[in-house]
Amino acid sequence: MSSLGRFILRLLVVPFGALAALCVAEMVVIFINWNNFIELLTKAQRSNEDAALALMFVAPLVFLQLAWAAFSMMLPAAVGVAIAEGLAIRSWIYHAANGAISAWIGWSLVDLRSDGHFFDQPTIVLAAGLAAGFVYWLIAGWSSGFWKPAFEPAGAVTPGSPRRK
Repeated sequence: MSSLGRFILRLLVVPFGALAALCVAEMVVIFINWNNFIELLTKAQRSNEDAALALMFVAPLVFLQLAWAAFSMMLPAAVGVAIAEGLAIRSWIYHAANGAISAWIGWSLVDLRSDGHFFDQPTIVLAAGLAAGFVYWLIAGWSSGFWKPAFEPAGAVTPGSPRRK
């Protein structure tokens, strides 16, 4: 595969891996906090008017806060992915650590601990980041670096290898 073809493939695979990683991180947070979700729903079922009011006013604000949190977590992750792509770092440990560190940085920058329900423990955020980093590695990280092919044909000479006689 040519370098241009591999570059175009990376332009498709990397955003797909990032989107899948974000979805997995959200699923981990939902799974860990499932009992908190159920408890919050049972407390909030006082009347239909309260539910309608919450959907109209509170839900968009919560969505904006979570979107800002996702952006603040994805920005450091994108820096780590750019480093991995530039240096062809393919280690699952690197990508899992990148996910955990990025999630922790985003959690620290955005004050999500104020609600006291879902993001008050850093271990939840780190678990979500680790899972996200590992899923990113499964999709895009194992073959990072558009200039260095993941699989080389047998007997191929690479720029750093000694010449055969």
